[in-house]
Amino acid sequence: SLSCPVGIADDTEGSDFIFPAIIDRNPVMIAISSSSESPALTRYLRNQLDSLLPSRIPQLAQFVSSLRKSIRSRIDNSQKRQRLWRALMSSAMPNLVLAGKIEQAKQVSDEVIQNDSENKDLQGEVFLVGAGPGDPELLTLKAVRLIQQADVVFYDRLVSPAILEYCSAKAEMHYVGKAMSDHAVPQEGINQLLVDHAKLGKTVLRLKGGDPFIFGRGGEEIEQLAEENIPFQVVPGITAASGCSSYSGIPLTHRDYAQSVRFVTGHLKDGTANLPWNELIHPQQTLVIYMGLTGIRHISQELIKHGMSADTPIALIEKGTQPEQKVYTSTLNDISNIIANNKISAPTLTIIGNVVKLHDKLNWQK
Repeated sequence: SLSCPVGIADDTEGSDFIFPAIIDRNPVMIAISSSSESPALTRYLRNQLDSLLPSRIPQLAQFVSSLRKSIRSRIDNSQKRQRLWRALMSSAMPNLVLAGKIEQAKQVSDEVIQNDSENKDLQGEVFLVGAGPGDPELLTLKAVRLIQQADVVFYDRLVSPAILEYCSAKAEMHYVGKAMSDHAVPQEGINQLLVDHAKLGKTVLRLKGGDPFIFGRGGEEIEQLAEENIPFQVVPGITAASGCSSYSGIPLTHRDYAQSVRFVTGHLKDGTANLPWNELIHPQQTLVIYMGLTGIRHISQELIKHGMSADTPIALIEKGTQPEQKVYTSTLNDISNIIANNKISAPTLTIIGNVVKLHDKLNWQK
C-alpha cells in the first residue's frame, strides 16, 4: 500500500509535518511556525514582518552575493573576511542598496574594503528622521528600520517615549530638545555633534518630531553634513498639521469650507510673531499655526485687526495623536477665555478656519 505524509494545520499529533508561514524575498526566505498551536497567529506575524521588510531585499542579496565572490577571491583568511563583512553590513552600503542607489553603494563598498586593507577608520552616516506627531504607529516603515540600526541617537523634546523604544538597547541616547528659552544644546552644537559622531564611523540618528523639513530646522542640520561630505539620508514624517487635524476630525481642506491651507510658525527666530497678517486673511483658507500657544491671544487680536471675522472658528489641539490628546474649540474673539480657564500645555497646534466646524461631526477619537 502507498503511504502519504499528512499535514493538519491545527493537529500536531495527527500530522507528519508542519507548514510554516513563509515570507518570500527570493533568495531570502523566512519561515514562521507556532508548532500548530495557532495558525492565525503565524499568519498575523507573517503579515507584520512582511510589511516591515524592505521590498529591495532581493537586490541587496544580489549585491552582497557579487561582493562575496570578489572578497573570497581576494582574501584567504576567514577571520579577515568576517571582520570585513561586519564592516560592510554596518556601513551605509545596505541602506544605499535598499534606497536604489547602487552606484553609491559600490563606492561605499570599495571604500570599506580599501580602508579595511589599510586598517583605516570608516566614516559613518547620518539619518535625519521625522518621528511624526507622537503616535508610534504613524512612523514610516523606513523610519523604523533606520531607527533600529543607529549607534547614536540625538532626539528632540517632541519625540514620544514609545518611539524611542524602537532604538537599539546598545545605542547611545542623547537628548537635545528645545523649548522656548530652554535649549538643551544650541542648534549649532547639534549640527557639530552630528558631524563629529559620523566622523567616528558611527551610524547617527537625528530623530525629530513631525517632519524635519517643516519648521524642524532639518535643512540647517544637513547643510553642514553636506559641506563635510558626510553621507546622509532624510526620511519625512507626518507633520503635526496633518496628524493633529486627522486625529481631531478637522480636515485641512474641504470643498465647502476651504480650498487652500497655509502653515505658519507663531514663534519666529527673534522671538516675535510678526506675521504677514494681510496674506493670512482669506475666507476659503485654513490657517495652521505651529508653536503659537503662548502668543495665541496676540495672534487672534492681529487677525481680527486685519480683517478676519471675530467669529472665525479656532481649535487648539493639545498633544495631538497621543492618548492624552485634547481639543479645545472656540472663536477668535473668545479663545482668550478658553486659555484662561484651562491648563493647556505644549505641544499644541492651532487651526483657524471654517473647517473647525466639522470637529464635532467628524471626531472619531471620542
